[in-house]
Amino acid sequence: MASRLFKDGFNEEILSPAAALEVFHSFTLIHDDIMDKADVRRGVPTVYKKWDENTAILSGDVMSIESYKMIAKAPAAVLPEVLKLFSNTAAEVCEGQQYDMDFENMSQVPMDEYLKMIGLKTAVLIACAAKMGALIGGASSEEADLLYKFGYDVGLAFQITDDWLDTYGDPKVFGKAIGGDILNNKKTWLMIRAQNNASPDKFKALAAAMEMPVATDEEKAAKIAAVKDLYAQLGVEQQAKEEIVRLHNQAMESVEKLGLTSEKKEALVRYAETLLGRNK
Repeated sequence: MASRLFKDGFNEEILSPAAALEVFHSFTLIHDDIMDKADVRRGVPTVYKKWDENTAILSGDVMSIESYKMIAKAPAAVLPEVLKLFSNTAAEVCEGQQYDMDFENMSQVPMDEYLKMIGLKTAVLIACAAKMGALIGGASSEEADLLYKFGYDVGLAFQITDDWLDTYGDPKVFGKAIGGDILNNKKTWLMIRAQNNASPDKFKALAAAMEMPVATDEEKAAKIAAVKDLYAQLGVEQQAKEEIVRLHNQAMESVEKLGLTSEKKEALVRYAETLLGRNK
């Protein structure tokens, strides 16, 4: 989509790098599911659960290598810049995942640290896709950077939406069990904002809820209900929605600076709104 803002048509020089990002993203999800001990992804068993951890690790490794083979089919004129962008992004995604795991052992995470983490883990990949497409399509450096900023802000909104869905989504539509972040004591946007909003008494209640046992289905349901009740008291569901809209509007400011035709601008608007209103 980003490439077609500057050059019409599809060929292997754009389709192969686009597919490379999809393969790379799928590789990170395979490994994430191992680290998160997630049994289901998009309504089906995760790779490590269906086979075993070693198979999942090796599958991810091969997919990572395959993504580089596909990236290498980008036009020779921009290949060095495309490879540098992709390699930096790949390292940042891994760094973001490490932050995410580190946060699990912290009782409280500053919001700016959380935003840095989701920027690395999620936003940079969408930003990379937007900038890479622009570079392959022949955009100027300024245009490519504006699309990177657009993708980054959309990516932040996407991840906060994901946090919201994990607590408030429909499991049949979302494709995985609701409340997994709560059960794993993940420091999501919702939890961090709740801690920031909480009075000393409410903060203690949140801490106690996070310590609740989860050995049985009944205990899991009780813990999720307790945390959601505190979220409701602290108003974080609505505040998360407001932050998603703010980031969406910020992304649209970058689009306005591109000076695109209304038709081309609409494609970016639709993409952002699809992520903003996603339910899975």
